[in-house]
Amino acid sequence: MNSKTLFESGFSECIPIKTLSFSVLPQDKSSVIVIINKELSGQPESDILYIGRAKRAAKKIMGGYLAGYGGKNTKKINKMLFDEGYIEKTLISWALTDKSRLMQKELLVKFKEAHGDLPSWNAKKKLAVKTKVSSVFKSKKTPALKITKVAPKKIANAVPKPASKIKVAPKKSAAKEEITAKTDSASKMETVAEMPEKEKAKNEATSAKQMTT
Repeated sequence: MNSKTLFESGFSECIPIKTLSFSVLPQDKSSVIVIINKELSGQPESDILYIGRAKRAAKKIMGGYLAGYGGKNTKKINKMLFDEGYIEKTLISWALTDKSRLMQKELLVKFKEAHGDLPSWNAKKKLAVKTKVSSVFKSKKTPALKITKVAPKKIANAVPKPASKIKVAPKKSAAKEEITAKTDSASKMETVAEMPEKEKAKNEATSAKQMTT
């Protein structure tokens, strides 16, 4: 994969970064940006140094790569351009797209598949590559068995636990208690009525004894 491949994918004509002006860059449009080493054109080694993206390409390139404002990787590119002398031998190209993140990722995946690694100026990171598997080799997955917990059934005719044996005195009915009370009362009255007769008999017996004497 090289710059020629990108031109076939709709990228703009390459412009030397050294002569780049703000007016030729896309202003408020999302883009995928590519930096190319012109000295490697036509060589077996890929001439692509960097594949990036930006919501505003003009701001990203002029304020970031050339002025040095931005994140860690943007400052790294600025250093390579000015401290390592790449400003003299690099070209830049871009492609306008509403899906810059997706397009950048696809290009990075293709580059890594072709060269075994990401472009040298890109931050090293893992890419999730989706591999297509032929339907011939797809194995049918055995559906997992669903284990359902069944609550134990309650036994309808369960034997009740034996209650503790406590002797309880039988309660007397109200009617029975009333009869008992009347009986006791009558007995007492009879005893009181018999007392004078007994006393009279006793006195007569005492008198008869005295006369005999």
